[in-house]
Amino acid sequence: MPLNVRSIAVSFAVICFFGLSIIGWVSGLAPFTCCKKALAGALIAYVAASLAVKAVNAILINAMITKHIKKQKENAGGGKD
Repeated sequence: MPLNVRSIAVSFAVICFFGLSIIGWVSGLAPFTCCKKALAGALIAYVAASLAVKAVNAILINAMITKHIKKQKENAGGGKD
């Protein structure tokens, strides 16, 4: 069953946004600067997370297909003996 790409990527981006905002605020940056940097970081995090989840989905689906094909070959080979 494939993972939901959008919800995972959005959750990761929101966590990164607030994390980067807090880091900028603690560092003493201006609020507007914190917001710009956090927004840029969240955008990058969203893209990276969506690509990572898509890669995981491809690996999982490939494994499921391989398992299903192997199972069909075993069933077909077992009936002929």
